[in-house]
Amino acid sequence: MTFTNKYDAFVPEIWGSKLNAGLEKNCVMLQCVNRNWEGDIANQGDTVKILTPGDVTIGTLDATVSYNEIVPTSTSLVIDQQNVFAFKINDVALAQANTDIMEGYLNKAKHAIEVEQDVYLLGKHVDVTSANTIGGTTAVTLTTSNIYAQFVQLAQILKNSSAITDGQKPWVVINPDIEALLLQSTQFTSSYQIADETLRNGSIGRIAGMDVLVTPNLTATDSKINVLAGTNDAITYASQLAKIEVLRDPDSFSDLVRGLYLYGAKTVNTGALAKLVCSVSAS
Repeated sequence: MTFTNKYDAFVPEIWGSKLNAGLEKNCVMLQCVNRNWEGDIANQGDTVKILTPGDVTIGTLDATVSYNEIVPTSTSLVIDQQNVFAFKINDVALAQANTDIMEGYLNKAKHAIEVEQDVYLLGKHVDVTSANTIGGTTAVTLTTSNIYAQFVQLAQILKNSSAITDGQKPWVVINPDIEALLLQSTQFTSSYQIADETLRNGSIGRIAGMDVLVTPNLTATDSKINVLAGTNDAITYASQLAKIEVLRDPDSFSDLVRGLYLYGAKTVNTGALAKLVCSVSAS
């Protein structure tokens, strides 16, 4: 019996492009960062140098003009995260598959990377200053009656930090448990409908100008949930699908597929982040 290998037409570059495009569109936290300093990334440990301009001083016009020397702040974004995926495709299973099995594997790999990225980027809540934090050692217990006000306060913090400027679309990321509470809040359901369709992918609406995005990857730690809000100026992110390849398994009638995805992130503007330390009411 001769098996037709549906994987013969595999082109790593095309598969990699599909994987990257899917992540860009569907990963929640990738919609909440900037890619201003991506640069060239080839290996784990690569470094992207970031220069942040200093503040410009405004004065009054005197007889002479005084010039302030502005020294930019230099910091480094280190590509210190790596995700590896590897799987085996049996020739028999491949020949008998009545669907595009490779597209299925692509989606599985994409989803697995999305989870890792969301968890990693949501972990940037540790960079939020105490001044931009609601709750803290004592979590705020969210209920249907107080949840809307808490999110309005998050937006207020960002505005007071001058984080929301022209062209910036602030965001807040919640999990399905918080979403369920929010959708029971009459204050939210009576106001979240908007006239245009400029929301981020997966957003359920807006609160005080913030796109509300939902991910199951925002989980509780010690019964506390760190809800992160901000603008895309806050966190810079860089990534690279460094390698994807197919090998023939010498010990079986199978193909081996493996890929290496490298990434890293840096909080470059703490004023553009805020967080709510909370728990969800059981009632």
